[in-house]
Amino acid sequence: MKRFGKKLSTLLALSLVLSLLSGCGSKEAAQAGTSSEAEGPIVVKELNIAFAPYDSSETIMAATEPLCAMLQEKLLEKGYDVQNINLSVGASYEAVGEALSAGSADVGFISGGTYTLYSDDCDVLLTALRSAYSKDSENPADWNDGTPGEYTGEMSTYYRSIILAGPSEKGQALAAKVNAGDDLTWEELSGATWVVMSASSASGYIYPSLWLNERYGKTISDLPNVVQADSYATSMARLASGQADIAVGFAHLQYKYADQWTSEFGGTAPVWEQTSVLGVTQGIYNDTVSVSKASDVMTDDFRQAFGQSMIEIGETEEGLSIIQTFAHTGYTFAQDSDYDGERAAQELLKSLS
Repeated sequence: MKRFGKKLSTLLALSLVLSLLSGCGSKEAAQAGTSSEAEGPIVVKELNIAFAPYDSSETIMAATEPLCAMLQEKLLEKGYDVQNINLSVGASYEAVGEALSAGSADVGFISGGTYTLYSDDCDVLLTALRSAYSKDSENPADWNDGTPGEYTGEMSTYYRSIILAGPSEKGQALAAKVNAGDDLTWEELSGATWVVMSASSASGYIYPSLWLNERYGKTISDLPNVVQADSYATSMARLASGQADIAVGFAHLQYKYADQWTSEFGGTAPVWEQTSVLGVTQGIYNDTVSVSKASDVMTDDFRQAFGQSMIEIGETEEGLSIIQTFAHTGYTFAQDSDYDGERAAQELLKSLS
């Protein structure tokens, strides 16, 4: 793999085309309660929302389709008649960041890592809340005790990334060594095939790179056998098939894809039996809902209304079922300084490139 800086500059040049565009027509509803009856609601002709590829485009688009009507209803209550909402999935995390920079996306659901790369051109509006995961130890052997991970029901402002070995011969050899309490060498890890996400993905690239640097003075860019995936579903499919020995991603990778592991990805036994955690990163501040500074739509008042609408949607049963596609369980208003730790991580990786 090329050095991090070269990789990033290449990714920034990717096409800004967002796939599977979906539009929602204007919603017929009563007058907005926050606007006077004489004036009526403020008309917003079009709102463009882009999602990072947290999952396959098809999965995200199918899950988020009801979000259009829910947003239109909530925003109308706050005095905004949004006549059309376009939902899309970016070809990469960077593609959504570039779309926010250009103003072709008004709102982007992106990782903290992506936000910090593009914070000159967009503002963080919301931080996602996540259900706390039962496995949280930084000792990987604790994750491989034979019990499935699960959500605890508590809310968390951070998550972790894991380095996950698959069922390939090399993956199993690495797992056996970790579970025996032995340390892995750089030579052993660099001899494996890794599947990762794009260079601005916090759990799929940045924090695994920091984990490698802390232990070996290396990053993902130093690994000779790396494949980039377009989604975590693709990563897990490659791991199950043996095309990759190691995958990196959010802590609940095994939990999220437990059913698909055997039903779609080709796993021959439960994911808990065929995969093992080799490493666990430090905590990562949660994903963002960010808004474009170049957007004519995202005025201060409309930002506030949109943010409050998403918070309220996340508190409903139907809304929760939508945002859980991104492993989000709600939202809270954010500030830029929340992501200073992410900036420090980015700066470290740049210094190593």
